[in-house]
Amino acid sequence: MRVVIAGAGSVGRSIARELIHNGHQVLLMDRERKDVQASRVPEANWLLADACEIAALHEAGLADCDTVVAATGDDKVNLVVSLLAKTEFGVPRTVARVNNPKNEWMFDEAWGVDVAVSTPRLMTALVEEAVSVGDLVRIFQFQQGRATMVELTLPAESPYAGKRVGDVTFPGETVLVGIIREDHPIAPSRDDSLEPHDELLFITTPEVEDALEAMLSPGRRMPRDGD
Repeated sequence: MRVVIAGAGSVGRSIARELIHNGHQVLLMDRERKDVQASRVPEANWLLADACEIAALHEAGLADCDTVVAATGDDKVNLVVSLLAKTEFGVPRTVARVNNPKNEWMFDEAWGVDVAVSTPRLMTALVEEAVSVGDLVRIFQFQQGRATMVELTLPAESPYAGKRVGDVTFPGETVLVGIIREDHPIAPSRDDSLEPHDELLFITTPEVEDALEAMLSPGRRMPRDGD
């Protein structure tokens, strides 16, 4: 997969290193000369240019790109890059960093954003996960499809603790995609069981999140405001 990352700061470089480690081809671009230093991620390609300019995106080769990551520290830039990637170059997938949670509502398909990643939201989710067994935690939202990835640590008193996955009917449009048990990931099959304190990962929709939480962890929490 070929990935172009707009924003070569610490976030962009970290993403690039992970993608390169996983065997992907990466180009990092930034308009700040101080951030465009190939020695920082020598395996990546580099481009000193303004990602908000069409000519720069042509030079970056967005027409042959599988994914664009808008990872700058400026939400306006990330929105413009995502929009241009979609509308001018038809990039199949765009991922945009949200710096200010107040701007999160704008990061949707209208601005060409497939996936919006809010660092404050992720940090909050990690804190909530650490302190609240039984509470459903939204990890992130796939903006274009109106789907979410959520996590719930199954409490021991759950009526579904010990049940086979194949015997459980989850709310509509909900898919169990992973189980983390004692720090080991499991790809769930119908014959796997749900055990107390399993971390369950779901793809679902905001409309059924509360029903999913009430089902697996009855009596835990009232519906989340604004969801």
